[in-house]
Amino acid sequence: MDKKFFVTTPIYYVNDVPHIGHAYTTLAADILARYYREKLGRENVFFLTGTDEHGQKVSQAAKEKGVSPKEFSDSVTSRFKDAWRLLNISYDYFIRTTDPKHEKIVTSLLQKIYDKGYIYKGTYEGLYCIGCEKFLTESDLVGGRCLLHPNKEPVKQKEDNYFLRLSELSKKVLGKIEEEEYEILPKERKNEVIGRLKSRVEDISISRGGVSWGIPVPWDKSQTIYVWVDALINYYSATQFLEGKTKFWPADLHLIGKDILWFHAVIWQALLIAAGVDLPKKIFAHGFFTIDGQKMSKSLGNIISPKQLVDRYGVDGARYLLISAYPFGDDGDISLKRFDAKYNADLADALGNLVSRVAKLCEGLNIKISQSKKIPARYCEDIEHLDLYGVLNNVHSQVILANRYIDKNEPWKIKNQKKLNAVLGYLVKKILSLANQLRPFLPETSEKIEKLFSGPGIKLGEPLFPRLR
Repeated sequence: MDKKFFVTTPIYYVNDVPHIGHAYTTLAADILARYYREKLGRENVFFLTGTDEHGQKVSQAAKEKGVSPKEFSDSVTSRFKDAWRLLNISYDYFIRTTDPKHEKIVTSLLQKIYDKGYIYKGTYEGLYCIGCEKFLTESDLVGGRCLLHPNKEPVKQKEDNYFLRLSELSKKVLGKIEEEEYEILPKERKNEVIGRLKSRVEDISISRGGVSWGIPVPWDKSQTIYVWVDALINYYSATQFLEGKTKFWPADLHLIGKDILWFHAVIWQALLIAAGVDLPKKIFAHGFFTIDGQKMSKSLGNIISPKQLVDRYGVDGARYLLISAYPFGDDGDISLKRFDAKYNADLADALGNLVSRVAKLCEGLNIKISQSKKIPARYCEDIEHLDLYGVLNNVHSQVILANRYIDKNEPWKIKNQKKLNAVLGYLVKKILSLANQLRPFLPETSEKIEKLFSGPGIKLGEPLFPRLR
């Protein structure tokens, strides 16, 4: 394995505010970054997130608020930063597409692709979804509407644009996938992409004539670069303009939602191939949340913010509930009612109770443990295969077994000091091992447990996870 790890989240569009969908992807990236920092050293890990700030939607939203697009972007970007601070997200850099240093790299990369003959001028005529900021093909439509924005009528648009020769480049992209030069996960997502690549792929427009809020096309200032092209390049640009980060390209892992898979698995790769830049190694597209069986939407009023979760469950409680909700990669349904029950069962009654019981039993005794930092092989395998849900399930199973061990051995009844020390020593060692395994997932909890059991005297403190009433 490489001696470096570069993980990215999508950069989030500032026409939205942070919700648990954004939090889910960002938290998964944070867990992986924390794990690899332990394994490879902090200086060999780069975790990138940020905001996507150009395009028609941002311009319109700013106009409605009576502010400039930059002022509007600043206000929403600060909300994302606040949300990630709340969730204890340890990103290394927060990129904004309005950063002039990013804009310079975008311009340079696109000029290179143009000079190589992969971009040409043409006329686009077709349906355009303002909600997605993209032109729609027949496969994108359900009942004549965009699948993701069924309440918005697509607009007919005709304009002169610059086009990327995606029909030609897609053959190269397919070859790279089949030769396993980069990986698309889960497998069903890879099959989706391959199936679409084997059917007819058309050239795509990569500029806009009537959108002023964007990066000007370098060879034709009357056009701006399509917001999606500008956004994708962030993953590369950050490694080029940040000091000492060039060693991190290519990205080891792009974490994304499945709705933006085509952009990341095909269009992004096509741009890089055209520019002669190394390709990212892995793209993982996770599924979607529904809330109580319904799609998350502003109109339904069922959007859950990271702050709502943290206020109710605490930072680590919120982190645990999001990642343990369902297998990473699948679609899943959540509800606050089920979160309440899971919080009480897994965190208050199982983990929190285990720590409290053992701490109370150890009070006043001289239990000395040499803590092992060794992590079970299966744990490493599961994390590196992105089975974050599986890791937490396994940790929970170990907690249950440790609680059963207490019930079976009844240490409060043991009179023989040597035997008592052996039983409690085993439990303390097990708890410290669990704290070690939980460190990337629940960093604050892990630290509290280590502090409690690694000090000169073990003394029962406040419960880690107070029970919800």
